Amino acid sequence: MKTVKIILILGARPQIIKSAPLIQLAEKDRDVSMQIVHTGQHYDYEMSKQFFDELRLPDPIVNLNVGSGTHAWQTGKMMIQLEKLLLNEKPHMVVVPGDTNSALAGALAAVKLHIPIAHMEAGPRSYNMKIPEEVNRRLTDHISTLLFAPTENCCKNLLKEGIDKQSICLVGDTMYDSFLLHLSSASKDKVLDELNLKTEDYAVLTLHRPENVDFPEKLRKIMETMLKIKELVIVFPVHPRTMKAMKKAGFKKEALEKENIKLVKPMNYHGILKSMKDAKIVFTDSGGMQKEAFWLGTPCVTLRNETEWPETIDLGANALVGVNPKRILSEVQRILENKYIKKMLKEKPNPFGDGKASEKILNILKEFCSRS
Repeated sequence: MKTVKIILILGARPQIIKSAPLIQLAEKDRDVSMQIVHTGQHYDYEMSKQFFDELRLPDPIVNLNVGSGTHAWQTGKMMIQLEKLLLNEKPHMVVVPGDTNSALAGALAAVKLHIPIAHMEAGPRSYNMKIPEEVNRRLTDHISTLLFAPTENCCKNLLKEGIDKQSICLVGDTMYDSFLLHLSSASKDKVLDELNLKTEDYAVLTLHRPENVDFPEKLRKIMETMLKIKELVIVFPVHPRTMKAMKKAGFKKEALEKENIKLVKPMNYHGILKSMKDAKIVFTDSGGMQKEAFWLGTPCVTLRNETEWPETIDLGANALVGVNPKRILSEVQRILENKYIKKMLKEKPNPFGDGKASEKILNILKEFCSRS
């Protein structure tokens, strides 16, 4: 069998997590040469580097250092640089995980050069085209050669949109693969000791989506609601961009910390898993954290009006509350009053696969490329 040359394009930390098991399997496979390209989509490349080190991944062959900018500027700049790289490297396949600008830019650059594209995490839909990630995932799905769907619902979404059934592969969620591989190490993480927290005496809050962070009135509404939750300490790992937005909205770190909010730096992968595992509630606008909270058996309250993971809603593990204070506080009360809720959630069936999605993906990629 010929050596299969694959280029994997990453640009954000969640893409590193969901790609890690596939990268590690490819490293051990003599028939595969997988090269990682980092677009530098997030200007916090050092934070990305921390994830590479923590997950024991090889360094990217290149960091394009694109940095932040408007969606059009960022995507266009990535496409120009990726086109040159793909022409030079001539891979058999380009793999793009997730729904970032990096994924769309990689897929567009590849399709114009007639290079087959594999999309990892194909098919989730929020049906809100105002969300940049929704635009990215839809466009990427419709120009990809192989679509690796994490759930049955994702397959149904792709079929509804007229995508050829032969292109769709139900494999499970590679993020779940990564979760299983790192759960044991994460459980031993000392983050609770470092933050002086006790199990289930606190909640975790994360915010990063522009529709929440970039509008001071929305951000203010969320933070004022968090201040009303006196029963729990709110642990808030704050990204530098979100911190700027909070200052703009009039919140001072010292004032928040006098109340019940503990602002901390962004955590590593093991730290965030451990903090979510032992939390009473997870508040988030992240798609990935909705799934992780479900796998950990921790109730999730999603600060959005829609989700790309309705499976978590259907199973009673997640509630969509937007930024409505009454809905947020009502959900908090419901969770606090149910002392068996975590036990109940841990008994729910898992629609995200068996933890072997990456293995299935690598086998399909090898078989496809050997026939091409």
